[in-house]
Amino acid sequence: MHPRCPRALRALAAASLTLSLAQPTLAADDYPNRPIRMLVGYTPAGAADYVARIFGEALSKQLGQTIVVDNKPGAGSTLASAALASAPADGYTLALATATLYGIDQRLYKARYKSQDFTPITRLTVSPLILAVNKNLGVADIKALVTKAKAEPGKFNYSSSGIGGSPHVAGLLFEKATGVHMTHVPYKGGAPALQAVAAGEVQMSFGTAASVLPMGSQGIVKMIGVTTPKPSEVAPGLPSLAETGLPGFNFTFWFGLYGPAGLPPEIRDRIFAAARKAMADPQIRAKLAANGSEVSLSESPTEFGAWAAADGRSALERIVQAGVKLD
Repeated sequence: MHPRCPRALRALAAASLTLSLAQPTLAADDYPNRPIRMLVGYTPAGAADYVARIFGEALSKQLGQTIVVDNKPGAGSTLASAALASAPADGYTLALATATLYGIDQRLYKARYKSQDFTPITRLTVSPLILAVNKNLGVADIKALVTKAKAEPGKFNYSSSGIGGSPHVAGLLFEKATGVHMTHVPYKGGAPALQAVAAGEVQMSFGTAASVLPMGSQGIVKMIGVTTPKPSEVAPGLPSLAETGLPGFNFTFWFGLYGPAGLPPEIRDRIFAAARKAMADPQIRAKLAANGSEVSLSESPTEFGAWAAADGRSALERIVQAGVKLD
């Protein structure tokens, strides 16, 4: 063997290693060079869909590529989350998701993915829920609603956007706070859940502002109050349930941006920085606020991941304590 062959082989190996290490950076430098798909596990016209479309449009301007919103409702949003978990970790498939990734999906829907199958990027919005009732129910405030529900045991039904979701959990907290037992009726999104209230199929629902405000402002459903301790700017004129009959009642929900596990840090950070710039636009913040969503960005992807995991564990505990299960 030529005496220089080992040295040449070592040099070739070193060059190959250098090239392989440089490839993610090159990919990040080139990212994005084609449209990006954003999965949403709920129907159009609901809060998640609205946030995704407003945010997606703003994000596309920062990244220079089209953001295509892809609604995949059903099974409590797990269809979209499963699609994200199996997507290539290249930054071209993202999703809006919430606390259910951290145990609720696995417990209720037997989802095969785990929270480790996703890359947290940033929290986007935090919002209250609004309690809406059928306009013919004959109640004007929370005290009258509770009185009527207690007087008619077993006759009250409430709708939600799906088992284990935020509106469902809020309903469980309402039952616990009032001692009123109700029947939960899940739908495939916030819009159909509120349509059920309007049609009299159910008596009430905790819905997102995006779902409730359009119908409430037109008098199609009766809005009772918000789930934050104090009145919220996203629902002007509505009292808080805590101040008008349910002391201590407090519930909010959030949407966050995720990628698949293994998303290169360079691409993750590029998306994070673009998201911060997109959501800093006063017009974008105003659009979201007008539909019930307050912009609430994370300090970093790492901070968001830790915060979301803790909130997810808390949400799972509520589900377990209430004995929630799929019928």
